[in-house]
Amino acid sequence: RERGIAMVFQDYALYPHMSVAQNMSFGLRLRGLPKREIEARVQEAASILRIESLLERMPRALSGGQRQRVAIGRAIVRKPEVFLFDEPLSNLDAKLREEMRVEIAKLHQSLRATVIYVTHDQVEAMTLASRIAVMNGGLLQQVGAPAEVFSRPANRFVAGFIGSPAMNFIEGKAAGGVFRAPSFEVPLEASGGGGSFSGAIGIRPDDIVVRSGAPSGTGEIAATVEVSELLGRHRNLHVRMGDFRLLAVVASEFSAKPGDPVSLRFPPERLHLFDAGGVSAG
Repeated sequence: RERGIAMVFQDYALYPHMSVAQNMSFGLRLRGLPKREIEARVQEAASILRIESLLERMPRALSGGQRQRVAIGRAIVRKPEVFLFDEPLSNLDAKLREEMRVEIAKLHQSLRATVIYVTHDQVEAMTLASRIAVMNGGLLQQVGAPAEVFSRPANRFVAGFIGSPAMNFIEGKAAGGVFRAPSFEVPLEASGGGGSFSGAIGIRPDDIVVRSGAPSGTGEIAATVEVSELLGRHRNLHVRMGDFRLLAVVASEFSAKPGDPVSLRFPPERLHLFDAGGVSAG
């Protein structure tokens, strides 16, 4: 309160016995601001959030999305220097989360205030943030712009957490520009993997090049389709290659059914290398 910080809680934390307007103005009334200024601030925030028609309603008469707008409005009226958002969309359904995510992005652009936003949803993090801090067990794993964290993850935890579907990992050893898993080899030349190490390679599902049939060229790996999931414009292809199961994303037109043979190619420039400790090795 004394540092110009406003909090938006995960569970809204609205007073059930107060109207929307009273909830939004409560902090201002505690500070003893003039009634006219309080009313002006509440109206301004309500206009930004498009909840002018809800000001006389009680929280029990609001939907989840409306309650969250009120909670955000209560923060806006204080005109803080920093907003703290604690998983503000986690209680909303998928469609409403998407809508509110867009609204929060617009709000940030219009208010031009610093927002620290805690979330377990990496889509929210990637779409809302100008900088992301990835944490695990209370420890910072990496801090950077969304594109940097996605393209150059500092370690295996970050690589597996950021990105949807999640990155594939294959255990093995690298030597002489080749990564050797128990039943296949992957060229590493273009990925900067000239050294020797034990660890894993990672590749995102949509970076895998998939072709029907058995391998016919160098760098191709034999695999068998286990499950094919049609998801509108693309298809998730779950395949087995030796002892490893991988997920590849292909075009929806790709024809494959369980048991079909396919060939996989891992473009070296799309590979991520991680040493035995999970730290990025190239």
